[in-house]
Amino acid sequence: MPINLLSEPIRRYIRDKRWEELRPIQAAAIKKIISTDQNFILASRTASGKTEAAFLPILSKLNFREHGVQVLYISPLIALINDQFYRVEELCKHLDISVTKWHGEASKAAKEAVVKQPNGIVLITPESIEAMFVNKPFNILHLFSNLRYVVIDEIHSFIGTERGIQLKSLLARIQSTIPVPFSIIGLSATIGDYREAKRFTGNEANTIVLLDRTKKEINAKFKYFEAEGEELPLALLKDLYVETKDDKVLIFPNNRGRAEEIAVKLRKISDKVGGHSNYFSHHSSVDKEVREHVEYFAKNNERRSFCIACTSTLELGIDIGGVDEVVQIDAANSIASLIQRVGRSGRKNGMPSNLFLYATNQWSLLQSIACWELYQEEFIEPPEITEKPYDILVHQILSILKGGNGITHERLLRELSTNFAFSQIDTIEKEEVISHLLSIDFIEKTGLELIIGVEGEKIVNNKDFYSVFISEPNFKVLHAGNRIGEIPFSPQIKEDENILLAAKIWKIKFVDFKAKKIEVVRAADGRKPVFFSGHLTVHTKIREKMLEIIYSTKQFSYLDEACQQQILEIRQEFMSCKIRNVEGERPLLVTDKKVKFYSFTGTKTNQSLGLLFTVNGIINNLDVYVSSFEMSISVEELQKKWLNLLLSLNNIDEHIESLLKQNPSLIDFSKWAIYLPLKLQIGLLKQQYYDFNAAAQLVNFIKLVPNSE
Repeated sequence: MPINLLSEPIRRYIRDKRWEELRPIQAAAIKKIISTDQNFILASRTASGKTEAAFLPILSKLNFREHGVQVLYISPLIALINDQFYRVEELCKHLDISVTKWHGEASKAAKEAVVKQPNGIVLITPESIEAMFVNKPFNILHLFSNLRYVVIDEIHSFIGTERGIQLKSLLARIQSTIPVPFSIIGLSATIGDYREAKRFTGNEANTIVLLDRTKKEINAKFKYFEAEGEELPLALLKDLYVETKDDKVLIFPNNRGRAEEIAVKLRKISDKVGGHSNYFSHHSSVDKEVREHVEYFAKNNERRSFCIACTSTLELGIDIGGVDEVVQIDAANSIASLIQRVGRSGRKNGMPSNLFLYATNQWSLLQSIACWELYQEEFIEPPEITEKPYDILVHQILSILKGGNGITHERLLRELSTNFAFSQIDTIEKEEVISHLLSIDFIEKTGLELIIGVEGEKIVNNKDFYSVFISEPNFKVLHAGNRIGEIPFSPQIKEDENILLAAKIWKIKFVDFKAKKIEVVRAADGRKPVFFSGHLTVHTKIREKMLEIIYSTKQFSYLDEACQQQILEIRQEFMSCKIRNVEGERPLLVTDKKVKFYSFTGTKTNQSLGLLFTVNGIINNLDVYVSSFEMSISVEELQKKWLNLLLSLNNIDEHIESLLKQNPSLIDFSKWAIYLPLKLQIGLLKQQYYDFNAAAQLVNFIKLVPNSE
């Protein structure tokens, strides 16, 4: 029995909790983690006990009387650290093990205490590890000299991201600093590529995936309400109110402005009909204390209904208690994101999860169906991996030099060559980055050492240096001296303009542009603020599934009548293109001497095709959402030029260089790419923005099928 492998205090904890049995992932993890020192990826559905699966064997195995922090728990969110702190602390209460939160908002006294006497478990973010390396690098060895385990929560949120590359680099740097090896345990509910998860540990061969395939029952219902303008249709909001008024609900639109619109308008409807007033918004622009109040209300509320319109801030594993339903507004950004969100409901007593999806246009509906069908087929898109992350290399070079107060060129190269985050970057490319940083005064040479240069000091001494992602320049919003949140600058920021924030309507009374502060009072009606959104990538398989759905006759039981009518209309529109092989053919719709080509491929491939079409003078504009290209040429002319597109690939770097010179903001998806030499900026763009290999394959093997007259 796995439970017999645990220490007596941990067994007592399980008895006190009155667990009838261990969850499958817990039983498997206990046997493996206690008996070996390998790395593990623990993958199982949401609310299946992964945190305990990692910590029960770790706490039983280690001797916490030994000096030093022995477990480092790394989380993508401060809020998740605060939430998990209480769970881990409760696990440790029988063992006299200290648990310390370490992030920008954590108690300074608690952090000083663990520095004075390193011990126990530390819960931390990547940015706080980075700050330690930059400002107090001696604390790394002092605190972690006896580090045995690193637990990475929600590891899928790091894989394939700039932040994930930073974390890999930091883990490599910790390991090279301390005398003992540590094991890594990654936790996740949604992983699309287990091999990539294993690679994330830096030692794929020594990493084992423990996978619980138990599926959660999900009840899905899709509804359709056509949107004519930017705002949601009133009919949708009324239906949404009726659907959610008596339940505990999370509503996920795809941006913060929409979240505010939903929270405010549902509250208005509820006020008119005498319903409850528990309507909230929860996203990164809402003030931390307001978000914490919303989380506390949801978690400690057993009987009252509530509705939280939120973004990815509530997508990850923050425990907010029992949620009855999850609502998705329009297509989620990915299958992984959709399933992570759905898993927030039905967490208690083995209840099924409930998903309501509202689509406001045909293509959003089609993409939503494609995502849901692929999930039924057990497909979750793998992460997009940047094999040569030149931009994060820039950041880590500056971090190493700042923390080391200067090191020799040879030692810097040696550190970079042993860092598995940059193993695919050639030595000559690392040298090119160093030379370029020297040329722009980010670093300079004094004697035998490299140090931070004049321009570099301005960067590394800024508090934003610790994060590798781009932060918005925001204005703080205050009401009667109380901070409500932050919004980015937009034309709406002027006196007497109304805005929505924290599920309330505000009138702007005063704007302090120098201090970036906005004073507001309560108002009656307002517009949702414009929030910047990042670059989102749709996987090729989703777009291919959309095409398959169009040319199939399959009926979907989870669609309401309006959804079914929209799918029928899309199928009728494409019926004139006689596609018989959805893998090898693509439709061309010809109208009024114009040709519309539907590529039905992923975002990066589509962007590559768009560039090739532009270079060859075939198109002027590109709609990557529906994967369509409108062309003012004949079918015959397009077919004649089709294979010639491949010739443009021979000098594609020159075309990208020309694009970059015309539009330097093309590289703005990366915070650090601007500090790369032009050649490596092009290399980074080809990795993160384009997929020319996939585009070439599509051009080579796809047959164009025009609609019949």
